[in-house]
Amino acid sequence: MGGVSTAEFIAPGQEPPVAGGTQKVRIVRAGLDSHLAKEDRVAVEAPLEYMLHHPALGLEPVSFGTTMRTPGDDENLAVGLLYGEGIVNQASDIDAVESSTRRPNVVNVRLRPDVQMEIQTATRRFSAGSSCGVCGTTGLDAAIARAAATRIADTGAIDLSLLFSLPERMRGAQSKFGDTGGIHAAALFDFSGNLITVAEDVGRHNAIDKLVGELLMTGRLPLKEHIILLSGRASFELTQKALRTGVAILAAIGAPSSLAVNLALSSGLTLVGFLREKHCNVYSSPQRFSAASAWI
Repeated sequence: MGGVSTAEFIAPGQEPPVAGGTQKVRIVRAGLDSHLAKEDRVAVEAPLEYMLHHPALGLEPVSFGTTMRTPGDDENLAVGLLYGEGIVNQASDIDAVESSTRRPNVVNVRLRPDVQMEIQTATRRFSAGSSCGVCGTTGLDAAIARAAATRIADTGAIDLSLLFSLPERMRGAQSKFGDTGGIHAAALFDFSGNLITVAEDVGRHNAIDKLVGELLMTGRLPLKEHIILLSGRASFELTQKALRTGVAILAAIGAPSSLAVNLALSSGLTLVGFLREKHCNVYSSPQRFSAASAWI
């Protein structure tokens, strides 16, 4: 991709982005009675292009698309995206994944030759903003049908008090949120409330892709008695990505969309929205909470 480097947008004297995904900026803290010049930190947003290598695509790699993301865990982000799109189904489908040493903001994914691939799928070529998970996807109907056909396995139940404790625990594990206040997270917990891992990004869908990519490459998929917690809302694309992992409970700090609710109802996923310290909305499969029998 021959795009403009993000370095060209840095004002004179401005600190460049750091490896941790944040950038120091100068601000004026303004009020009605006073103003104060000071420094602040913001989350970095920069483009990332995914390059696919596979014999079916020819000798040269093919761009799978570009998204805006917070730098860091780019390899997991690429793997998670390809898994969510159904191009790879297990870690062994990938020969290698690595960030380019010659071109910044490019990640190369080399697929095994025996991976079956439809060229039109591999060359979907999208350009997505950091808030968009399905921008440019041409097979949206197929993605919806695939997600709706998913069935989540039966599991045991957890106590609601455990669920209510998770947002604070996720927040405590977010290194970038404390610096910027402007970054999303996706976290994985087991049914005992243990935090397995957390991923952060300026984009909601990127955060869950980073999480899923890490889980795939470390051999943790498919999930069963686990909870994925989202820092924002539960939209279609995030619910679709969660369903692909087999997770039992998807909980969000924000609201779900209508399609997210429909997908959860059809698949047996427990979908929770507006999760707070003492209450939440349960949109589907409430039997995974031990107090559910008392709600009827």
